Amino acid sequence: MNVLDRAKAPTPKFFKVLRTIGLALLAVSGSIVAAPIALPTVVVTVAGYAAVAGGVLSAVSQITVDEKSINKDEADTEPEVKENG
Repeated sequence: MNVLDRAKAPTPKFFKVLRTIGLALLAVSGSIVAAPIALPTVVVTVAGYAAVAGGVLSAVSQITVDEKSINKDEADTEPEVKENG
């Protein structure tokens, strides 16, 4: 299974929640980094690391696959073999 197939496959509920948390973390840290006011260097540095962590968390959560759902779909799409006789 390649990366595109994994991204399109169903994601377990737990990882959907993690993906949402990662995207929220990415959005908050991105707004802190892009703030038009001067912030302390430590705050901007921590926000940069949080953005990276949020991006990685979201990406890993998106490519996590629900194996039960995939196995069920494969069983449903396999053609039935009829025996002659």
